[in-house]
Amino acid sequence: MAKTRAEGVHIAAIATCKHCLFALTVKESLDYGDVFSKQTYLEFDAFIVYLYYLSVMLERLPEFIDPLQLADKRGELKGQMPLKNLDRLADMLFDDAGTVAVELFFSREGRLAKIEGQLLANLQLICQNCLQAVAWPLALEVKLGIVTSIDQADRLPENYEPLVVEEGKTLLKTLVEDEILLVLPIFPKHAEPCAIPAFNTNNIIAFAGNEPSAPENPFSILAKLKHTGDL
Repeated sequence: MAKTRAEGVHIAAIATCKHCLFALTVKESLDYGDVFSKQTYLEFDAFIVYLYYLSVMLERLPEFIDPLQLADKRGELKGQMPLKNLDRLADMLFDDAGTVAVELFFSREGRLAKIEGQLLANLQLICQNCLQAVAWPLALEVKLGIVTSIDQADRLPENYEPLVVEEGKTLLKTLVEDEILLVLPIFPKHAEPCAIPAFNTNNIIAFAGNEPSAPENPFSILAKLKHTGDL
């Protein structure tokens, strides 16, 4: 009976936080006079490791998605997408280190297949005054209606933007990147005054001094020859 009770405590322990449950397991075993074997603790730790790697795998975003299929199944996508993988966006950043946190929920409401969620990131844009990094936090709400034609797009509710999909799968990073590019400022700059980078005027003068001289006028050459009597 004691063994059964200890097993019950062990199962309850697995169900919650490792640190809290480890303490609970020890307390319960002392109360009931049960002592877990070394094998039990090894199984417990192995299960925690399994849960950790399972959570990591679930946060890996797929490269391609089928939005309509995900909407039919009420699918969810959560994970981190490296900024350096978003080629068009990375070209506009001062530093492409970091990630975009992606949370997308797919569902149907009547005939409307939709995507709702958010994109979160801390972007480093290029200030157009000083050409240095300017922090630009991104907290973007996503509300997309999945459509396959312009007619369907025209019938979307006013607060939904169309996501036109064709047969086959959609590249997820393209969807994420398009949404971010639409909200980026055209002229990013620091809120406070910043210095415009100075140019080295000495280099400009030196460059001008090295310019090739204009070819001499042939008529002035004839005049010089006549004057010297060489013609």
